[in-house]
Amino acid sequence: MTTLQVDVVSAEASLFSGEAKFVALPGVSGELGIYPRHTPLITRIRPGSVRIEQADGEHAYIFVAGGILEVQPDGVTVLADTAIRGEDLDEEKAQAAKVSAETALSQASTDQALAEAQAELAVARAQLAMLRHLQSKK
Repeated sequence: MTTLQVDVVSAEASLFSGEAKFVALPGVSGELGIYPRHTPLITRIRPGSVRIEQADGEHAYIFVAGGILEVQPDGVTVLADTAIRGEDLDEEKAQAAKVSAETALSQASTDQALAEAQAELAVARAQLAMLRHLQSKK
C-alpha cells in the first residue's frame, strides 16, 4: 500500500503527523485531493476542513483557518494559521463567533474593518460546516 507522510501544524502545536492514503482540503481555488506521488505544489488554503484518510483506514478531521499547503510526492505539510482537531471544535463558540462577525460586518465603517469581519465570518461558517459534517457521520 502506498502512503504519504502528512503533517498538520499551527503556531501553537503539531495537530497531526502520520501516514495517510489520501488528504483533502480547501485550496483558495477549490477543493484539493492529494494522493501519494502527487505533483509538487505550494498553495494557500482557505478556512475549512482537512480530511485525512489514514493508512489504517481511520479518518482524522482538522479545522484550519487558512494557511499554506506544501505537497511533495511523498509528503504533505499543512502550515495552518490556526488549527483545531475536529473533536475539539465547540459549536457554541462557533455560533457566537458567527454572530459577532455578522454584527461587525453590519457595523464596518472602513474597508479594513469590512475585510476583517468577512474573514471572521468565513472562519465561523467553515467551523459550523465542519461540525455539521462530523455530526452527520455519527
